[in-house]
Amino acid sequence: MTTAQSRPSDPGVHEEHGSSRAPAPGTRRGALRTAPSNWLLAPALSFFGVFALLPLAGVVVLSFFAWDGLGTPQFAGFDAWFSVFQNPVTLNAMKLTVLMTVLSYVVQFPLSLLLGAFMAGHQRYREAFSVLYFLPLLFSAAATGIAFKALLDPNFGLSRAFSADFLRQDWLGSPNLAFYTLIMVISWSFVPFHSLLYQAGVRQIPTSMYEAATLDGAGRVRQFFNVTLPQLKYTIVTSSTLMLVGSLTYFDLIFILTGGGPGNATRVLPLDMYLTGFRSYQMGPASVIAVLLIAVGLLMSLGLNRISGADKMESQMEGA
Repeated sequence: MTTAQSRPSDPGVHEEHGSSRAPAPGTRRGALRTAPSNWLLAPALSFFGVFALLPLAGVVVLSFFAWDGLGTPQFAGFDAWFSVFQNPVTLNAMKLTVLMTVLSYVVQFPLSLLLGAFMAGHQRYREAFSVLYFLPLLFSAAATGIAFKALLDPNFGLSRAFSADFLRQDWLGSPNLAFYTLIMVISWSFVPFHSLLYQAGVRQIPTSMYEAATLDGAGRVRQFFNVTLPQLKYTIVTSSTLMLVGSLTYFDLIFILTGGGPGNATRVLPLDMYLTGFRSYQMGPASVIAVLLIAVGLLMSLGLNRISGADKMESQMEGA
């Protein structure tokens, strides 16, 4: 009797019965729960690999070949790479791309931020303004390019409609004006998208923060700099990344409006890549330019995330 009564107190008895113990976290049950979610990523990863990584690998390989697009590619080593960095047209395109990236960001960022904060209000008239601001998002790049090409023509369009001497300038045909006109048109096209991002970000800021700032005597300007901007940190990172990296892909608007001209005044790298490959039939140098654009865009995106700390993003919403 004594031995039978002492057995339940033996800790080894509980170890023999698996049903009496809950599984430790991180064991097989947790692994079984996460395994199906990993399989759900397989279609997206396979799609990305076939349509993104595989063509990218092909472009990298093609950058070491000489090919006119019709014959048999011939291995040329680093000849295409050397020719790209020795071509004055491509070097000028690099400078124009950097300048366009900086200037377009300087124009788009403050406009998008201010418009997004303005449209985040709940006044009725702001809804009407929001519709007008978002209209450019409904137009394709081809439609926008054709419309502005007609409006900015010095012989008809705005200059003819308003009879203003200032509008009769050759906006797209002058080497001194064409580049800055393109920045204006690009900003008009993409500011509404980024304004939408900032509008959504501002509306997620708790109203209690503005109420507390009001009690402390902060006006609207001070609330904007002390409450709105700090809370939009990650939205600013996302929008800035899209602006800067997206500036490396400007092609359609420039191709329709100026075609890279006058001369090479608006021939940025994406357009130079197209003209080199499909006008000059030099697929090797065109592939080199494509690799450079991808590498710069990737480094720029990773650098922005690392500097801003966006790689350690945490939700600013309570309970999220």
